[in-house]
Amino acid sequence: MGRFTQIPQNAFEALQLDAGVLLKNFDLENGTFKNEDIICATTGGVNASCVAEYSDFAEDVDNAPNNLMEFKHLDGWECKIAATGLGASLESIRLALGAADIVQNRVVPRRTLKQSDFADLYWAGDRADGGGAVIRLKNALSTGGFSLQTGKNAKGQSALEFTGHVSIKEQDVMPMEFYSLDPEPDSGGGQGPEENGEGA
Repeated sequence: MGRFTQIPQNAFEALQLDAGVLLKNFDLENGTFKNEDIICATTGGVNASCVAEYSDFAEDVDNAPNNLMEFKHLDGWECKIAATGLGASLESIRLALGAADIVQNRVVPRRTLKQSDFADLYWAGDRADGGGAVIRLKNALSTGGFSLQTGKNAKGQSALEFTGHVSIKEQDVMPMEFYSLDPEPDSGGGQGPEENGEGA
C-alpha cells in the first residue's frame, strides 16, 4: 500500500447512512423525536447546505490582488434544507406554502407573513457506529413554494425548500447548527448529543 493510500481509522464509524428524516421537533438532549413530528416521507434523499456569502472590499482597488484575506468580509450565511416530499397532507402543504393557514379541511395562502410562520426544522440521520447526525435549521421558512408533480402509475411528488433566517433579537446567531449524537449505551457509546461547534 502506498504511503498516502489510506483512510482514517474511524472512517466506517463516521459514515452517515440512509436518507434520514425531516422533523418539526427534535429533542436534542435525549436524541429522540415523535413520529407525528416527521414532516413527510421523502424520495431521493435530503439536501442540506450552509454557504458563506463574502464581499471582497479590495475588488475595485487598483493593484490589489484577487482574494486578499485582509479585505475579505463575511456578509452572512445562506442555509437551506431541500427535499422531494411524498404525500399531500394539509400540514405538509402548509409548510411548503410558508404563509398559509389550515382552515378546517383546506389550506389557505395568506397575503401577509407572520412571525409564527418561522419555525425551527430538523434533519436527523443515522451513523454507522449507531450514533446519529442532526442539523437544526433555525427560523426556517419555505422559500421554494408549493409544486406538485403527478404521473401515471406514479406517486405524487412535491419540491420542498426551507431557508433559515437570522432573528433581529439574536443578530449574531446564524441559522444553522450541527449536532453529533453518541451511540446508544448498548452500542458501547455514550449518551446524548454533543454539539459540534457553535453552529454555522
